[in-house]
Amino acid sequence: MLRRGLRQVLRHEQGSMSVELVLIAPALVLVILLLVAGARLALAGNSVESAAAAAARDASLSRTASAAQLNATQAAQTSIAQAGLSCASFTVVIDDSGLSVPLGEVGLVSATLSCTLDLTDIALPGLPGTKTMTTTATSPVDAYRER
Repeated sequence: MLRRGLRQVLRHEQGSMSVELVLIAPALVLVILLLVAGARLALAGNSVESAAAAAARDASLSRTASAAQLNATQAAQTSIAQAGLSCASFTVVIDDSGLSVPLGEVGLVSATLSCTLDLTDIALPGLPGTKTMTTTATSPVDAYRER
């Protein structure tokens, strides 16, 4: 009697695994896409921070404000390109007030970098098409360098 009841229960569950898979698969794909989007944003953030640090460092080595802006922009573009990012819009703003401090004092040069990333290739519902990442890095100017 017990075996016959167990057989009837098992017989009625045929095909239930297929239904479960059809119901769970979209949720699983959504979770994977969220992980990809999160990882991509984290890597892009690290690359933008690295580019801002390179820009500040190169600007702090410059002698003039115009050279600082040029060197910082070139360093940031090179760093972003090496990271494999493509920015829809890209700006580098330098605070070069530290270049004009008196001899013997340490000045600081900062670089603020903004990069607008294109996220349309992820195709995740609710994810914006672009994300602007902005970061600032600071680098000291040598106190005893020739001015």
